[in-house]
Amino acid sequence: MRVMLMIKGDPEPGAVPSEQLLAAMGRYNDELRDVGVLVDLAGLLPSGCGRRVQFAEGSRGVINGPFEESKKLIAGYWILQVTSMDDAVEWASRAPFEALSRIYPGDYGATGEIEIRQVFEPDASGTSK
Repeated sequence: MRVMLMIKGDPEPGAVPSEQLLAAMGRYNDELRDVGVLVDLAGLLPSGCGRRVQFAEGSRGVINGPFEESKKLIAGYWILQVTSMDDAVEWASRAPFEALSRIYPGDYGATGEIEIRQVFEPDASGTSK
């Protein structure tokens, strides 16, 4: 099954990850790649660089970022091919956030939350796997 691990948060405009954070994330990403579960990954720019298109009663509107409630925003993601949701939780729990938050408080990506969602994949019968 494929899952998306979404890093919650919204970095400050102009924030750049430290070399230490990049190295820690690089090691984690390499581990995912080495065991063959990594499908895709990316970090996202701050919501201030983003747009939202809203749909209501047949009309559309565009809202420019930044957006409120940064804890509900996505700062980056991984897509993994795993055997179970428990496997996905295990991988998410290995992300280097906790240790980095103590060593580099306030660093981009050092603290946060990871939401895990299964990717919808219809099988031959049209139901999700």
